[in-house]
Amino acid sequence: MNTLLSIERALRAAAPHRLLDVLRDALADHYAALATDLLMADYGLTVLQPVTLLPHTAKAVPVHSSAAGRAFGSQQPHAEQHGDGTCTLHVPVSVRGDRIGVLSVVLPEAPGPRTVEEVAEIAEIAAHHVAVAERDTDLYLQARRRSRLTLAAEMQWQLLPGRSCARPEYTVGAQLEPAYHVRGDNFDWSADADHLTVAVTNGMGDGIAASLLTSLAVNALRNARRAGIPLADQVALADQAVWAQYRGERYVSVLLMRFELATGRVEVVDAGSPRAFLVRDGEAAPLSFDAQLPLGMLEETLYAVQETRVEPGDRLVVVSDGVHAAASAQGEQYGERALARAVLATRLLPPADVPRAVLRELAGHRGTLPVEDDAVVLCLDWRGRQS
Repeated sequence: MNTLLSIERALRAAAPHRLLDVLRDALADHYAALATDLLMADYGLTVLQPVTLLPHTAKAVPVHSSAAGRAFGSQQPHAEQHGDGTCTLHVPVSVRGDRIGVLSVVLPEAPGPRTVEEVAEIAEIAAHHVAVAERDTDLYLQARRRSRLTLAAEMQWQLLPGRSCARPEYTVGAQLEPAYHVRGDNFDWSADADHLTVAVTNGMGDGIAASLLTSLAVNALRNARRAGIPLADQVALADQAVWAQYRGERYVSVLLMRFELATGRVEVVDAGSPRAFLVRDGEAAPLSFDAQLPLGMLEETLYAVQETRVEPGDRLVVVSDGVHAAASAQGEQYGERALARAVLATRLLPPADVPRAVLRELAGHRGTLPVEDDAVVLCLDWRGRQS
């Protein structure tokens, strides 16, 4: 415990851009580590990229076919033994279920269970410090980039709460595509002691115009939510904000849900194109709600809340129209039947992995056609509150 405490204190005292240097020194001193690297998951979740100073020269490793990627995917430590007797220990770097990357530590010999446990805990401590440091340095955000983001994508990624989150009652994961060119699609979530609020939004248009529109809507929803007002009024206030700015020329689709953690009761406002699918008892079926007008289409639209309920063991998958309306080369929409098959095919994956798997299925449907619309997939596993 003294070792962990001293490393945590050193990280707390370090300048934001020097966290990895402090980790290297600490792991060398306490565990005789020969090398230490921090690998960040890129925006597309395809590679893990080492944190280095610009210009980045260290080689990225694939998420799906590497030892580090195995630790990232399983969220469990993985030891990679080398022929010279040394061993690289890969441990996940995550904050409350949000998968940031992997800490890879080269040790002179295979580590014992206690060392593995301690290094894993050090990686968790480091993850919290990286999350805080990103407010003050671009180093870790730059390391996530396999290529340059468009300005619209930069705005959208900065708007997100994270890509995954876990609490005893639920686990949620989501992904945007095309990751480096996303425009108007977005997702958001927030939890307090008794409720989880989830939103999937889709601003019309392309490029920066779509990103600005979505940013206005998401921040309007957040502003209303933080004021503590009812769900329907949150949507109504966001609707007024979009109308005041665009006067009906542009609008935003949103599916807004508020989960009561103790009971599984869900309040829903369906204002546009995102679709929800429920997986229960091995079957996937669309959740249908009364369709209401998207935000900003008409002045002073009134919105009504509907209710449904989730049960322990349920999985909820929400997609934007960039998924369910995507067309194949023959002009066939992806549609509800294909989505239901994709959702069922991924039922054994953890929520953080489901969005990428569904989006890969979508890419197969689209074939060689260019991506004409961005897409968001959000997956929520519900366990409920245990008595």
